[in-house]
Amino acid sequence: MSRILITGSADGLGLMAAQLLISEGHEVVLHARNAQRAADARAAAPGAAGALTGDLSGIEEMRSVARQANESGPFDAVIHNAAVGYREHRRITTADGLSHVFAINVLAPYLLTALITPPRRLVYLSSGMHRSGDPDLSDLQWEKRAWIPAQAYADSKLYDVLLAFAVARHWPQVLSNAVTPGWVATKMGGPGAPDDLSQAHLTQAWLAVSGEPAAAVSGAYFYHKAQADTHPAAHDPDLQDGLLAACAELTGTPLPGTRPAR
Repeated sequence: MSRILITGSADGLGLMAAQLLISEGHEVVLHARNAQRAADARAAAPGAAGALTGDLSGIEEMRSVARQANESGPFDAVIHNAAVGYREHRRITTADGLSHVFAINVLAPYLLTALITPPRRLVYLSSGMHRSGDPDLSDLQWEKRAWIPAQAYADSKLYDVLLAFAVARHWPQVLSNAVTPGWVATKMGGPGAPDDLSQAHLTQAWLAVSGEPAAAVSGAYFYHKAQADTHPAAHDPDLQDGLLAACAELTGTPLPGTRPAR
């Protein structure tokens, strides 16, 4: 059995994945942004091994979550599930002066990856909307452009694929992949989402623990347990390393095993 951390597992797909993995006998550690939500998560996922707390919109709380994770012991897999959607109708700025969407969707999984003792498997939640993401890294914080919620979200989900593929390339000892759950009727997806909610959490759980050869790959993008096409830019090593360098500069923490940008 495996030991798995799932970020953003107080509700939605993160909670569904946690419940599934617990039912299969795995040891699952939950995460929520505050103590009340952590308590709610533990009530909804009886049998969870614990719950970390920290608001992933702030760099110091990202670091706190990483410390809690390392103090709790090593993980076999981490599912980077926490995210915000495309319904922020204005650019929200975090306490660190960053775009709220970028901070939670991109910088948090980057910094947690850099700081948590590397597991054997990493899974990053992306979206089919990543295919309309803009690979230009020159305005990651949307300081120069007029705010477009759906585009900011799509960009962040493209960056998640870039991150997964970059980690796969730099850390060959780790299986690192990205997943789209489909457009499903969660709080983020909205009630009119057309895809099958009952299938939306299965692939990330499968990638985290399965011994099937199809799950024992790295640097791939999945939909419903099958590899799917990505934005062509996701495979560009220079773009991958450009994102790593930008995140390292923002956090002061390079991804271990990578060299500073030249």
